[in-house]
Amino acid sequence: MKEKSFKVNEHFFQKALYRASKESYAICLHGNQIPFPYGSFPTIIAFGAKDSLILPAGNAIASLRDFHKKHQGWLFGYLGYDLKNEIENLKSTNADQALLPDLAFFSPLHILFFDQGGVTILSPNPDSIYLEISNWNDYTDKVVPQVPSVKCNMSRETYLEKVKKVRQHIYEGDVYELNLCMEFFSEPALLSPEDSWLKLLEFSPAPFSAYLKLKDQYLLSASPERFLKKVGKKLITQPIKGTSRRGTDKAEDELLKQRLKSSEKEQAENMMITDLCRNDLAQSSTPGSVIVEELFGIYTFAQVHQMISTVVSEMLPEKHWSEAIRNAFPMGSMTGAPKIRAMELIDALEESKRGLFSGATGYIAPNGDFDFNVVIRSIIYNKPKQYLSFHAGSAITWDSVPEDEYQECLLKTKAIRQLLNQPLT
Repeated sequence: MKEKSFKVNEHFFQKALYRASKESYAICLHGNQIPFPYGSFPTIIAFGAKDSLILPAGNAIASLRDFHKKHQGWLFGYLGYDLKNEIENLKSTNADQALLPDLAFFSPLHILFFDQGGVTILSPNPDSIYLEISNWNDYTDKVVPQVPSVKCNMSRETYLEKVKKVRQHIYEGDVYELNLCMEFFSEPALLSPEDSWLKLLEFSPAPFSAYLKLKDQYLLSASPERFLKKVGKKLITQPIKGTSRRGTDKAEDELLKQRLKSSEKEQAENMMITDLCRNDLAQSSTPGSVIVEELFGIYTFAQVHQMISTVVSEMLPEKHWSEAIRNAFPMGSMTGAPKIRAMELIDALEESKRGLFSGATGYIAPNGDFDFNVVIRSIIYNKPKQYLSFHAGSAITWDSVPEDEYQECLLKTKAIRQLLNQPLT
């Protein structure tokens, strides 16, 4: 592989995205230049596969470790939520319409690293790739979006009843908190994945956005949440718990922000998951190194205010990077506490398999450093089936008001429904 830097114009990124999408394997990570503790995603496009690893849960994370050792280069891909079944003695019994594998990574032929000065291309022939993208004008995959009415696999009444069931489990001491999600879907749906993702970023720019093409299946993500990052021996996880809508004017916006910041309910939700994440990191870290650097930080995005905490630690020298992922996966904010019992109840209460939703997408660098988001605020699109899906959920605690939790789910789908020009039915 050779490396070379180039100056580019404002259209080069979009052309590169379309060129990448002509391959069976392509990914774009994008931080949207949003300031974030320990950085948002770098802007990277990778495409073409020298080799790929597509596996069901079973021994997938260990296989990923071996795959990285074999290639000793950059890997890009995702970890599906149902890898929980190989980490713990769990199962997934719900229906799955999206039909994505539990784990998918590829070793790319070409990688483009964007910065303010231009692009650095890592490729067998950087000059050829630069010229090909610069002259790109093939947008044959563009289609007029055709998305029938978006439906939900739970009625409002069903969701409210399930929130009551979660509160009963909390009363009985099974869990302290549980993330209850529902799936929104549309079929047959037609869209241009590239155009749709770029438009989603306009509606909802986020620090951990990702576009992924896996043959004929796509992830279009505008995620605000980091699952886990490794830099050297340092681990960083940043759980989100606590959500508020934006105001209609500056004064209301600031009021809502302050209400979120001072909410005892939201602080309790965040504290429980932050503590869970501390315990997850501790399994891979030197004793005493796990530190909560920020608790109850309030961050503002285009659609919502979020309460985010930052937990860091130092990895044990003898631990492999894959063990840090295994010990922390899936993200505690997407399960509840205690984690194993919460995941058991999630499978019993939810109506569909989560699949890639609430999993993680990102990269593993040649030296074993990595960065992964949490797959939320994201569309999953199975092009051959013309099946479009997105999930949303909220954290249920004893203090939860069922209707408020339902409205929070709708708030979290606002940007996607805006993109699809569809109200919820």
